[in-house]
Amino acid sequence: MARRETRGSLAVLNREITITGGGLSGLALASALRSHEVPVTVLEAGRYPRHRVCGEFISGVSDSTLAALGIRRLFDDALRHRSLSWLENGRMIHSDRLKSPALGISRHLLDERLLRHVESLGGIVRCGIRGNPVPGEGRVWTAGRKPENGPWIGLKAHVRGIEKSADLEMHSGTNGYAGLAGVEDGWTNVCGLFRMDRAIKAAPGDLLTTYLEAGGNSKLAARLRDCEWREGSVCAVAGFKPGRQIPMPGLLALGDAVSMIPPFTGNGMSMAFQSAELAVEPLVAWSQGEKSWQDAVNEVRTRMDRKFKRRLTVAGALHSILLDQSGRNLVSGLASAKLLPFQSMLATVR
Repeated sequence: MARRETRGSLAVLNREITITGGGLSGLALASALRSHEVPVTVLEAGRYPRHRVCGEFISGVSDSTLAALGIRRLFDDALRHRSLSWLENGRMIHSDRLKSPALGISRHLLDERLLRHVESLGGIVRCGIRGNPVPGEGRVWTAGRKPENGPWIGLKAHVRGIEKSADLEMHSGTNGYAGLAGVEDGWTNVCGLFRMDRAIKAAPGDLLTTYLEAGGNSKLAARLRDCEWREGSVCAVAGFKPGRQIPMPGLLALGDAVSMIPPFTGNGMSMAFQSAELAVEPLVAWSQGEKSWQDAVNEVRTRMDRKFKRRLTVAGALHSILLDQSGRNLVSGLASAKLLPFQSMLATVR
């Protein structure tokens, strides 16, 4: 029987791909592969729905990318964020507008939607299974960052009843930075990255406000304490380093498993979708017997390096500037003089 004799025969002949990690890149990739009739199984350690430490602010991803992944309609009711403000220790230093609106939607809702969408396409999602990053044909690792000792802690919560100065509020401090952006049902996601401080002792529900206060953002901490906090939304993550990750040799990894862009860029969720899009064509070619597995892996890696190398380099440099007092003084001074090249900075990390 000829491989391309009928569309029905493709579904039988295509080789299966197993994706370990049911986050944004894993589920988006599964959706796209199913649209090409590739058999897909996703292994996910956790359960849905769930809250994750995430900015929940999708900036820089195009409609064409979402359409190529087959998930564009899942964002029809997402908030469209256009305005932003940047504050330093509670003082406004810059306000601006995004050239293209960013999408606001919680991971609690989005991951669940992606799960149901993949299942509706015939993909298999198995929860409660923690896989191992073992290289092999037909295996894709999208289970996030590699745990390692790092100086950072990420904290997140949903609050309601807070008035913001813009759709997105960015707050920098001496120990890190945080962002506030609206998601569905009137909730605001508050997510921050801070230098780990072992001297800070606080209950889990108070860690976010305590770290904000420690970095000079006491006004923001007070605003948050007056809000309604969404039950179950408080979460934390530690043991990671932003920047390029080093996956196991021979392992095809996507998303945060390859690179974690500093969160102040607001581009992490977009990169998850973009990395999935970059992997689709080579993986389909392997599934259909038109490319060797190693060739597919090499092509995906080359595509991601070309796509993300510049933005990761620039974001790493800006991350260091924002966490250095002289760097923050420079940014603040440029902003006060109306000389801060914010749009240019934004473009380099997109």
